[in-house]
Amino acid sequence: MAQTGIAVPELAHCDESMQDFMRRWKVLGASVALSKDGQLVYDRAFGYADVDRTVPLQPYHLMRVASISKSVTALAVMKLVEQGKLTLSHKVFGPTGYLKGAAYNKEIKDLRLHEVTVQQLLEHTGGWDRDIGCDGYGGCDPIDFPTHVAKVMRVPNPVGDSTIIRYMLRQGLNYAPGTRFAYSNIGYLVLGKVVEAVTHQLYGTWVRQNVLEPSGVLEAHLAQNLPTARRERESDYLSRSNMISCYNTGLKVPAAYGGFQVEAMNAHGGWMFSARDLVRLILAADGSDTRPDLLAPATLKSMTTPSALTPWYSKGWMVDGHNWWHTGLLDGTSTLVMRSAGGYTWAILLNTDNNTTQFWHELKALGWNWVDKARKWPAHNLFAPERNASQLDASATDSAHAHISWANGNGSHRLLLLKPNGCSTAFPVDGTVYPEGKVLSDGTLVVANGTASAALLPTLQPSITYYARVVEYRQDSTTNNRPVYTLEGNATLVLQPQVLAQEPPQLAVYTGPVQGVTGASGRPQRPSSVAKSPRQAHVAGDVQPVRNVPTRQQPPSPAVLHVRRTGRESSLRLARQ
Repeated sequence: MAQTGIAVPELAHCDESMQDFMRRWKVLGASVALSKDGQLVYDRAFGYADVDRTVPLQPYHLMRVASISKSVTALAVMKLVEQGKLTLSHKVFGPTGYLKGAAYNKEIKDLRLHEVTVQQLLEHTGGWDRDIGCDGYGGCDPIDFPTHVAKVMRVPNPVGDSTIIRYMLRQGLNYAPGTRFAYSNIGYLVLGKVVEAVTHQLYGTWVRQNVLEPSGVLEAHLAQNLPTARRERESDYLSRSNMISCYNTGLKVPAAYGGFQVEAMNAHGGWMFSARDLVRLILAADGSDTRPDLLAPATLKSMTTPSALTPWYSKGWMVDGHNWWHTGLLDGTSTLVMRSAGGYTWAILLNTDNNTTQFWHELKALGWNWVDKARKWPAHNLFAPERNASQLDASATDSAHAHISWANGNGSHRLLLLKPNGCSTAFPVDGTVYPEGKVLSDGTLVVANGTASAALLPTLQPSITYYARVVEYRQDSTTNNRPVYTLEGNATLVLQPQVLAQEPPQLAVYTGPVQGVTGASGRPQRPSSVAKSPRQAHVAGDVQPVRNVPTRQQPPSPAVLHVRRTGRESSLRLARQ
């Protein structure tokens, strides 16, 4: 079985138990991350990222997390409660509710809906019960029949989340709000709309800016339906069932690929993560002092306090004392994330589904067994940098070369990658060092590897479009001197052929107190005029960034560098070097 990620001898028993579990349950691929006291000590993947079993799954692969999305939504809601923008006891529908507009309320015939509160939706006590049928279906969860919802509501396919909510409002409630627990996808879908109503932003945008980014999470996105919309580094899903296409083609398709309308599941089941960044998110909301928490202690306590009706479920989390966790299940997806009271947090993401009791019993036991059997814990921390390089910029130095510069992120090192005629499809692997000149499997060239913030590209073909990418990474004593790469959100730049067709910069140095060697670097950003000396320039000609230009000794007086580049002119003061 394929196995990737940095090997951790102290936790070899984790490798063995994961492989045994996957063989027993015929799992295509699994990604596992485990932290101790806020440090990522184990980050490995097993099996394959594609159904043809040709691409080993890597820790950098993204996978759908299904209902773990509810925990993400709960964090967002509790953040808004903390900010004073939401109140748990406030009504959701009706004339004073957060969703008081006619679009939703005109569908309401069951007036009990006016009593539903934010807290009841978080705790699955809003009054809907998906196990009670509607419209001739055995259950009443619209994720199972999206084309029927579109037909009833007379809207185009694929149906959107707002339409699904309106459909369920027409159905009314099965119980009075706050009287019974019944697990509800629709309740969390409504919470996503509440987030949008009070923030005036799209749910995904607000969550990214206010929950994920402050937590250092980069490897997280809302999922799409079809393979053609797959994200970079997203795994395949082993679909085991077919259903009528949510696009209403009349054809049966894999449920994981266009059967389910995943794009309308956002707040209840639409997120995808890497296992390691799912752990990173939980560490930012676990109440420990390993990193600043997203929520204040009082808010965390409220979020994880069991419901009055259900002692094992709180607000977006299953709870048992100071342990809290959530699971997710969808065609091609089985997931688990656990925050334990002992300082251990783990995430297990599978690209294979199974809904048997024994399967879930064993899956839930894996992490506890890993912790129990560990005799010595590694001291390293395998979390990659949280802040990418930025401000990537390029300028032509002559007809065959370009100079690239950027602002460094918070890693210790970075790679500059260059790929002709397309984006990279091969990526650096944690634990592997990539020297300058190394060519990855897809033809991506490692142009530079080091701590600098600029590099001169090698000979380029003026007729080819190149894609440049800066990959931030950490390699120091914290990682036990093994590189761990940040691959999400890398600074990228497309170098069009015309970049290399530009006129080389011309320079002229006028009277100044410069002696020895003058460094000419960068490129002019804004034209400006200057009164130049009537004397001839002492140095003139082409210049390439980061190249030294000799100057003759001059008597003390102002020194001006006059640059002409592709029809633009700038004048810069010279600094002595």
